[in-house]
Amino acid sequence: MSPFTGSAHPTPEWRHLQVDYDDGVATVTLARPAKLNALTFEAYADLRDLLAELSREKRVRALVLAGEGRSFCSGGDVDEIIGATLEMDTSRLLDFNRMTGQVVRAVREAPFPVVAAVHGAAAGAGAVLALAADFRVADPTARFAFLFTRVGLSGGDMGAAYLLPRVVGLGHATRILMLGDPVRAPEAERIGLVSQLTEDGGADRAAQALARRLADGPALAHAQTKALLTAELDMPLAGAVEMDAATQALLMHTEDYAEFHASFTEKRAPKWQGK
Repeated sequence: MSPFTGSAHPTPEWRHLQVDYDDGVATVTLARPAKLNALTFEAYADLRDLLAELSREKRVRALVLAGEGRSFCSGGDVDEIIGATLEMDTSRLLDFNRMTGQVVRAVREAPFPVVAAVHGAAAGAGAVLALAADFRVADPTARFAFLFTRVGLSGGDMGAAYLLPRVVGLGHATRILMLGDPVRAPEAERIGLVSQLTEDGGADRAAQALARRLADGPALAHAQTKALLTAELDMPLAGAVEMDAATQALLMHTEDYAEFHASFTEKRAPKWQGK
């Protein structure tokens, strides 16, 4: 995301998300606990626009995506979204589904790592949001449910059929997306859907600790690693190796690379600047 803007100004208030900042770490909380943080049209749009703004501003070096209350996110609000979509024509439905996909692209294309802190249900769109994150930190109550076929829709919603096989393999992804059965925390960890399994109630704390570690590290190195992981998913080896070589040549001109050498020589911890 280019940092250049025209007439646009930073959004002073996000009405459908809770957003907090702490020295390079942004925490975005889905805050509708009475509805298990079910997503509305406005929440999708705010997530899309917030991630775009943060990507341009470059003040965030890591982001935690969390849910308030008993669950991470129960998916799209049945009344406010599913009911409404029954009244939409095809053009309007396409606009909506493209918007949900844009949220996933924004998570994947953000130039900072995204950590999902998962407890309770991560269902439907909530499961895909967690899947799109770079890290999924979960406690034992977490359960991932890709429910799209259960409501008569394709399991390949919001990029799930692209992302999930690349995380857990085609066999597991076929079962999970086709049947829509919940994947509970122990199995999710076993098949690689969970990056870190914590003690009960520990997901938020562990996600913040991981985000702090990432934010305090070499931001350019993290950004380029994430970009290459995404870009090289569909590249042949020769193209991937060439892209790696070009990226390393650029990073070898950075202050962070020189700082590593200086800190190693002086036997001290590096002071990363993200430059």
